[in-house]
Amino acid sequence: MEPRVGNKFRLGRKIGSGSFGEIYLGTNIQTNEEVAIKLESVKTKHPQLLYESKLYRILQGGTGIPNVRWFGVEGDYNVLVMDLLGPSLEDLFNFCSRKLSLKSVLMLADQMINRVEFVHSKSFLHRDLKPDNFLMGLGRRANQVYIIDFGLAKKYRDSSTHQHIPYRENKNLTGTARYASMNTHLGIEQSHRDDLESLGYVLMYFLRGSLPWQGLKAGNKKQKYEKISEKKVSTSMEALCRGYPTEFASYFHYCRSLRFNDKPDYAYLKRIFRDLFIREV
Repeated sequence: MEPRVGNKFRLGRKIGSGSFGEIYLGTNIQTNEEVAIKLESVKTKHPQLLYESKLYRILQGGTGIPNVRWFGVEGDYNVLVMDLLGPSLEDLFNFCSRKLSLKSVLMLADQMINRVEFVHSKSFLHRDLKPDNFLMGLGRRANQVYIIDFGLAKKYRDSSTHQHIPYRENKNLTGTARYASMNTHLGIEQSHRDDLESLGYVLMYFLRGSLPWQGLKAGNKKQKYEKISEKKVSTSMEALCRGYPTEFASYFHYCRSLRFNDKPDYAYLKRIFRDLFIREV
């Protein structure tokens, strides 16, 4: 008997893993259409999948947001069935010998800023932006960038009153240290500005091939985070972006100039990259 999910989907091979849970290839038994199936053990200490499925529902209909087909419990697993997507930007980066052209990065930047802006417009922060969490579509959507993995997302304002969450300190690092903003390392509650700063690090990673705080050796995770934090603080934006168009340093200066509850000017950020793209063509 082949494993079935929700009486409608056949479970296939494992195709990846998210921040919480494993992802499998699935098939709709009636239509033969392929889907992605995310599984999480019901025994897990901090279940995330129900939360993530609710978030996808809130974001449903947005460009570059995968559609949820089904959520439920099957045996010992919480199950989320969604659109099957293509390779992640990390996969593509590796496929391209770990260097992307300026043109490619600028085309990606435009879509990635749009995705982050959309998530923010729905009152949420992603809090774990990294190349693995942006996927390309398939078929006729092969050049569309999707944003995924909302297990660490957080509501930053009341949906109706738009009252912003309070400023706090002494927070533990949430997300991936390599792309975490300076303020996140300093234990400050995240807001819009931190998602955008993380996105900037992702863009520089694609351009440079690596970031200066990669590959630091330390005894344990805490010490590694400390080292990454120290290196980030001591690397100026100019040094990080040296040899690349000044727009990248401008992007970081803008992100770092934002106060905790400032709403970013996404259009300005898209414009500086679009204007650069036009000049580069």
